[in-house]
Formats: sequence, structure tokens, C-alpha cells
Amino acid sequence: MFCNQCEQTAHGVGCTISPGVCGKDADVQSVQEMILYGLKGMAAYASHARRLGKHDEEVSAFIEDALFSTMTNVNFDLGSLLEIAMDLGRMNLKVMQMLDEGHVEKFGKPSPTMVNRGTKAGPGILVTGHDMADLWSLLEQVEGTNINVYTHGEMLPAFMYPKFREHPNLAGHYGGAWQKQKHEFPHFSGPVVATTNCILIPPDTYKDRVFTTRFTAVPGGKRITDNNFTPVIEAALACEPLTKTSEGSYQVGFHRSVLLDAAPTIVEAVKAGQISRFFVIGGCDGAEPGRNYFSEYAQATPPDSFILTLGCGKYRINDYEYGTHLGLPRLMDMGQCNDAYGAIQVALALANAFQCGVNDLPLTLVVSWFEQKAVAVLLTLLSLGVKGIRIGPRPPGFVTPAVFKILQEKFDLKLTGNHAQADLALALA
Repeated sequence: MFCNQCEQTAHGVGCTISPGVCGKDADVQSVQEMILYGLKGMAAYASHARRLGKHDEEVSAFIEDALFSTMTNVNFDLGSLLEIAMDLGRMNLKVMQMLDEGHVEKFGKPSPTMVNRGTKAGPGILVTGHDMADLWSLLEQVEGTNINVYTHGEMLPAFMYPKFREHPNLAGHYGGAWQKQKHEFPHFSGPVVATTNCILIPPDTYKDRVFTTRFTAVPGGKRITDNNFTPVIEAALACEPLTKTSEGSYQVGFHRSVLLDAAPTIVEAVKAGQISRFFVIGGCDGAEPGRNYFSEYAQATPPDSFILTLGCGKYRINDYEYGTHLGLPRLMDMGQCNDAYGAIQVALALANAFQCGVNDLPLTLVVSWFEQKAVAVLLTLLSLGVKGIRIGPRPPGFVTPAVFKILQEKFDLKLTGNHAQADLALALA
């Protein structure tokens, strides 16, 4: 990396600045990294959308231009870099819309449904990651066999689409969030297919059963690059069959279209004082301590409120019984992390119905922070002017105190506190 302080490639003799943090340019580099992480997340969503037939030249051009802005000695201006970060957020909204439309057009209009958790007796394949196109290709190739296919992690929302639900080989859901793989995968005797990010390097106990698709790869795993899942099918038939297990069920499928269809009823209920608040609690989960905050926060929400969840952060809160309100479940699973687009559309529709801004709605966002897609989604929310979001359990490591202060002053961005109930009380005040 070029050091702007000592004007040498990397860091020269006598340069006391830490590598990559060049004095007065630390804040510039911070926003450049924010752009880079956001671009990675947006590119992932754009890749999924393209596989469903959705592509936009404006998106591709923006990715090229934004990457160029982060090159050495191109942009040292903090203000213009922050503008690019907001442009990234607005462009990511378009990408998430493309992906949403691709899913609905290919797999049908979503609807709420119950998903069995556990396994059936017989051969099975577990699919983790985010790519619905991969899951569908696998299902097409196992059709007519006795192989059961199970979702894991962020693949759970597949069940909200009728085309998936109706497939005879899609049997249910196994396991929880990505960080529990090394505890859960050893107990699943069949092959595991990782379609995107969120795969951990497998230990020897099951690495020979791990398959990955296209650019996803792990040591010891086998890559599928031609969309031919024959090796996975052969492995499923050769592996020890699964036994029957039952761990209850999850309810999924509260896609934006479902909630928007119910918008008139929701609006009247809010006007009548029957709904105190909406909470969006979810995001990209992690394994480090402090994430029980989100569980405690959700469990403390009042009985006349609703919780919208999405992303793998849902697994912090979806094992608790929240009951119902006005005939609807209080916890509504909207889908994957990219389905934040749906939550945004619901918020905009409610704001339009009440003739107010999104920030005037009885709405609180509590976002579990972890990886690049979370950066893209957060920038989208900020680009729309959404204020008062809580992220945690700690600030992004690449954001300097000065840059975080700018985000706090402009968007009232908050960190999760030490006590979830205290933060909830502030939201309800």
C-alpha cells in the first residue's frame, strides 16, 4: 500500500504510522473500506440476481466506478467518499429489488407456511448458503429418487415459495445459523452443499462430505462448477442413511407482498392504538459473546407489538414463543438478509399511508452486525435517510471514531447497549 505520509510504496524507514493507517488519511481509508465491504455485499446479491435472469448495466458500471474510487491516489476527499457510500446504498436497493423480483418470478408468490425441523429416515442432502438457483437445480436432479433435501441456515426461506414447497424431495430444515456448523454437520450423515458464503472450513470429521458450488471452496471439499450435482447424489446414496428426528417447526413466509396485502388492516390497527410498535430485529449473525442481546431484546418486546426478522440473525430469536396479536403471529420471518428490501418497502408503504416520513413511524431497527452484506444493507438504510438504527454488538472494526461520529450526527446511528431492556425502554418512550 502507498503511504501518503512518507510518500513511499508500503512504509519507508522512519515512517511511524501503522500500515494502512496514514495519519490524517485514516478516516479516508475508513470510508474507502466501507465502500469496499459494501461493494462485496452488493456484488454477492447481484450475482444471485444474475443467476435468476436479472442484470442491470447501471449496477455493473457503478461497481466498476466505485472500485476505481478506492484505488491508491485517486480520492483523498472524505466528503465525496461518503457521497459514494450513500450512492452505493441506493444502488444496493436496486440490486435487492432485482433479486426479490427474480425469486418471485421463478419460484412463485410467497406465503406463510410451517417448516418441519428435523430429518426423515433415508438418504439426505443438506444445502446451506443463500443461492436458491442452486437449490432448485439440485432438486430437479434428485427428482424421482428417494433422496430427501434439507435446507440449512439462510436457505430456510426457500419454503415460502410455492414452487419449492411443492417439490416432493424438499423434506424440511436442519440446524440453525452458520456458526453452529461444526456442531451440527457431524450429526448429518449425508453430503453438505455450500452454495455461497457462510461456510466454515470443515474439520476432518466431515470435510469429505462437503461440496461447494462455483466460487465457493474449502480445503478438502469438492467443487461443483458445471451445475452437475451427480457427485453429490452419488455421495448421498453411499453415505449412511439419516434417521428420523423431530425438533418442532418454524413459521416462515412473511414476504413484503404478504405484509403489503395486509397493509390496510395494519394501518387501521395502528390508528386505533392496537399496535404499539414494529421492531425489525435480525441481520447478519456472528458467534462472539454479546449477541444474546438480540434474544433478550426480542423477548422483552410488548405483547401488542410485532417483530419482523430476516437474515441469519433470526436464529437468535425464533426459538421463543411470542404468541399472536390481532390474529397474526407476533414474530414474522421475512426471509434472507437481502429481503431487507421487503422490510424497506413495507416501511415506505406505511409512511405513505400515514402521510409521514419513515422516521416518524412506530418503527425500531435493531440490526445484528457481522459481514459485507450487512454493510451494503446498512448503507441502503442510511441512504434512504433512516435514523436511529441500533447496530451491534460492537462498531465495525474498519470505521474510525471520527467516521462513526459523522454517522451518529447525521443518522443518529446507535450502538447496542449493555442492557437490552434499557434500550427497549428508550425505544418505547
